[in-house]
Amino acid sequence: MTVLALRGSGPAAYPSRPHSGPDRPYAAVLADLPAVGLDVLAEHAERMTRVDRKYLVPESALDRVIDAVCEDAVALDIDDRRTFGYVSTYYDTADRRSYHDGGRSRRRRFKVRTRCYVDSGLAFLEVKTRGPRGTTVKTRTELTRLPGPELNEGSLAFVDSTLRAHGVTDVSVEGLCPVLEVDYRRSTLAFLSVGARATVDTDLCWRGLDGRPVRLPGVAILETKAGSTPTGVDRALWRLGHRPARLSKYGAGLAVTDASLPHLKWHRILTDPLLAVAG
Repeated sequence: MTVLALRGSGPAAYPSRPHSGPDRPYAAVLADLPAVGLDVLAEHAERMTRVDRKYLVPESALDRVIDAVCEDAVALDIDDRRTFGYVSTYYDTADRRSYHDGGRSRRRRFKVRTRCYVDSGLAFLEVKTRGPRGTTVKTRTELTRLPGPELNEGSLAFVDSTLRAHGVTDVSVEGLCPVLEVDYRRSTLAFLSVGARATVDTDLCWRGLDGRPVRLPGVAILETKAGSTPTGVDRALWRLGHRPARLSKYGAGLAVTDASLPHLKWHRILTDPLLAVAG
């Protein structure tokens, strides 16, 4: 079986500012927001346990979405950058247990991935599980070096202990192997007064086992990460006609790159006209 290898290399105040206006590009609207450092974001809006709402949005509409919430938002800024490169590699069992459990919305579903922050060279091993009342729980550990295609013994032990702590006791972690690589550019907005944040992913590219890139030009995945109460970004998206979608970068990406798999709950999002440009 072909394996994937990471290709990546290798931080509150609310000052006044003018209204952005509906005709400014997204990058300009983002640049107009006050900056927040990574330390403040981690302290006030990290949201490792949260309710995720995901939206598929034309990139051309992002300026209107952000403009609608600009009075309350700050933007993550690191070394004068507000967009950052990410590379994630997802791991699954030979029978694609994670994919099938996620696609069928099973209670004990999980995801395992490594994530590399390309601009800084930092890398983490992350395990996502389900918490009470529909929350997502992310547990992660920093990797001392960029990961290779296979998880080492220490990483497998971390995955195993994390899964067992969250009630997933019947997965043999030794069978985990890399099945999908996802890279994209991300910007992060924070709403410090309510402890919420939103991420905007653009330039997304999926690569399956054959290494063939599947790109999504002109498409953004916008995700809000908060408690059970919808954020101002959610309400702005609803006013503009966008609704939450059953969207997983892993689930949809694996369905697109592996024709042998059923589309499961991602069937509807994969027929969205915005994804018709993928290829």
